[in-house]
Amino acid sequence: MLLKQPSKIHQIALQKRWTQVKTSHDHNSSHPFRIFHRINTTNRRSFTSINCNTPYNLCFLRHGQSTWNRDNRFIGWTDTPLTEDGVLEARVAGRMLRSSGLLFDEAHTSLLRRSIRTVNLVLMEMGQEYIPVYKHWRLNERSYGDLVGLNKKEVVKRFGKDQVKRWRRSYDEPPPKMRDDHEHHPIRDPRYRLYLKMLDEIPASESLKCTRARSKVYWDDVIAPSLRSGKTVLVVGHENNLRSIIMRLEGILPQDIINLSIPRAVPLAYRLDRDLKPMPRADGKFDEATGMLRGTWLGGDEAVQEILDRDDKQVYDTTIQQNLEKGSDRDKWRMWTEMAMGRPEDQSFGAHSRCIVNEDEHEADKKVSAV
Repeated sequence: MLLKQPSKIHQIALQKRWTQVKTSHDHNSSHPFRIFHRINTTNRRSFTSINCNTPYNLCFLRHGQSTWNRDNRFIGWTDTPLTEDGVLEARVAGRMLRSSGLLFDEAHTSLLRRSIRTVNLVLMEMGQEYIPVYKHWRLNERSYGDLVGLNKKEVVKRFGKDQVKRWRRSYDEPPPKMRDDHEHHPIRDPRYRLYLKMLDEIPASESLKCTRARSKVYWDDVIAPSLRSGKTVLVVGHENNLRSIIMRLEGILPQDIINLSIPRAVPLAYRLDRDLKPMPRADGKFDEATGMLRGTWLGGDEAVQEILDRDDKQVYDTTIQQNLEKGSDRDKWRMWTEMAMGRPEDQSFGAHSRCIVNEDEHEADKKVSAV
């Protein structure tokens, strides 16, 4: 009898706590990223949830500034590293995620180091370096073909704004194919020898439609099963690869996707229902930055809109001679950010105290080898 009584009391306490959490959430709907720990009296693992009504959490993040982002050049599969600003952008993104309360069970990224280093920096700032990170070529940026290495604004001057925008943002119009002797052709990159079939599949050029076809395979075979199992997933990638996934997730039409752009290093977080469809935002509206998304920008819609406006001018406004990725404004931003951020943390931020996880990690090779 003495053994059974504490168990009853414990169950009552758990039920009371769950009621308090649910009530608190109902009265704080304006804080969609306040994290509550779902209390489960069964033997299943605990997990965090953006919303008490669903166990599915998903966050997209584009990498920080790379050297060719800074220089305004078409990148594609070229393996450009992060700049010092890109490192800071990634760390700021990690701080945003840490402040939001989100905790991830696993992360997914491409084979390109600007994306790989971004996810590493983000997890470091969150104190979550311990989670598995899966890398795959299907999450690479789209191939920009023969445009790779060229200055975007110079290409606009040569071919016109409308043509370049179709190459960059339309659904099914790929750029000119990359020549076999192109100095940046990825076929000479040793990382793709790890995938025996990959050497025959490296694209000479890709539209968003092509990119969506390969990202769909990875989503269906790897990411979606993780989400359905109740895991919280971080996807760190590239603008067009993320656009291809978000297009499918949001049901954006091919003729409308040309209007969607993704800023660097601003987390876009989603609550998904059991069918992996986006749930409404707290305000019941689409985001103000793009007018197309039900996800929440952790940096705020207004800030995202400013970034997207700057990026648009950087590429298409040929009256602006200055490189907007450089100059005194960027220097000021870097100085103040470094002062605010301080040095990178060497130790965890105590993330273990925020979430109890009692499940063995999946082995990365088993998870992605069949994709």
